[in-house]
Amino acid sequence: MKKLLLICLLVVAGSELFSQVEYKVVTTIESVVPGGLGRSRIIQENSEIDYKEFTTERTDGKKSDQGDIKRGDAKVDQFYESKILNFYSLVGINFQNIASNDALFSSMLNDLTTQGWELFTVTSGVESDAGKGDGTGIFITRYIFKRTK
Repeated sequence: MKKLLLICLLVVAGSELFSQVEYKVVTTIESVVPGGLGRSRIIQENSEIDYKEFTTERTDGKKSDQGDIKRGDAKVDQFYESKILNFYSLVGINFQNIASNDALFSSMLNDLTTQGWELFTVTSGVESDAGKGDGTGIFITRYIFKRTK
């Protein structure tokens, strides 16, 4: 019985060592433009792309073949786009919009969890209104998920 238990443990441990992990990035962009004029979205890729097709190597530190690669070729045509609400209304920060976005994010997180994705890390950044006459900005968050294939 002990040998059977040991064999089972080794099989489970071995399968974990050789399991493959895949990653998924989901980006939220929340507009900081007053008056609801901005465009806030949750974006998820829906097509595969190989970064190697857009990667070159510099051998002397100066010569680059990046000019041979067209940016347009790196664009994907298929992705999921979920509309969310802007941070601001005409009178300032709209807390109802923020709570609504939180509900949408929670729904997305719960859905991805049921698909086997685990939230691995979150990173965010902001380009905010620079004062009088600017009136633009975004708050961007990238959610990185992983799951075992």
